[in-house]
Amino acid sequence: MDLQEFIDNFAAEFDETPAEAFTPSTEYKTLEEWNSLTALSIIAMIDDSYNKTITGANLRENKTIEDLFNYVASL
Repeated sequence: MDLQEFIDNFAAEFDETPAEAFTPSTEYKTLEEWNSLTALSIIAMIDDSYNKTITGANLRENKTIEDLFNYVASL
């Protein structure tokens, strides 16, 4: 599992946010486009792309994209 690939997959779930807004330190819950549907899309992306299951609580517990990456990698 590669951090940049994870960021690219994460960014692909957003329609209007520019790709350069997504870095390891991006606090994804502060993005204007972040909402419950986006959260569900991220959960589905992680399940489909990485065969890992996370919950909404896991998304809330992590702050940055890198935090979430590290959590998913630890599963």
